[in-house]
Amino acid sequence: MRKSTKRFASVAFVASLLFAACGGSDNASDTTMAPDTTSPAVLEGPKVVASTSWVAAMAKLAGATDITVIAPSNLQHPPDYDPKASDLAAVADADFILLAGFEGFAARLKEAAGSTAKVETVATEYYPEALAKEVARLATVMGLDAAEAEHNASHFMEHWMAESTRIKEALTGKTPVVVGHMYVGAWAVLAGLEVKATFGPAPLTPSDIVTLSKNKPTVILENKHMPVGSGLIEATKATAIEMVNFPGDDLDLNAVVTANADALIAALK
Repeated sequence: MRKSTKRFASVAFVASLLFAACGGSDNASDTTMAPDTTSPAVLEGPKVVASTSWVAAMAKLAGATDITVIAPSNLQHPPDYDPKASDLAAVADADFILLAGFEGFAARLKEAAGSTAKVETVATEYYPEALAKEVARLATVMGLDAAEAEHNASHFMEHWMAESTRIKEALTGKTPVVVGHMYVGAWAVLAGLEVKATFGPAPLTPSDIVTLSKNKPTVILENKHMPVGSGLIEATKATAIEMVNFPGDDLDLNAVVTANADALIAALK
């Protein structure tokens, strides 16, 4: 199933905003005409096809508004999605094809792009500085507003810092011993937790479990999208916390940060 996000604006509404910004009357008795919303104008931008919601969310932060997502966001591991012919047909009129590169269908997506769309590999990130750098790069590549991309990335960083502070305050005095899936390290950083050892993405062998158990973990950060730590969790009786990386249909990375912060606080407080 494809999902698209479109940005609409009323020409009259924009005009009224510009008038106010340029110093409209401060007289409380003055009347202001209500914006005319009967003739909305579509704000043009590049047509973007993104492999997953995570990739699409990066494009959204860069300022893209016309985004089609190939893999449904409600799958446990969207990169494993098997695109239908109708999914690949969406690529035909795209200006940009964005993928992370680790999708099982990445090669098919590139083939469907043909010679008309530009294919870009996106570094899916949550670490704020790395995210800001990638968002700025995508804005440049797609010819989008660099200032808007910078603003969006700054807003994400502010949200990240606020949630990080909230977790650390909630966990004051607690020193869990953490072992985590290698693809959820950002969430340990968010919480200010030191990770003693990592595992995955391959399934754990009995030998792996023995080795990791020697760290005596009290907390195991599992990857909700590709969980492989059940044997370790059972062996150590540690508190398991599922961490999320892929956003929902709203393509809101801030919401993912908050959801993971809530999960950490609930499990550890």
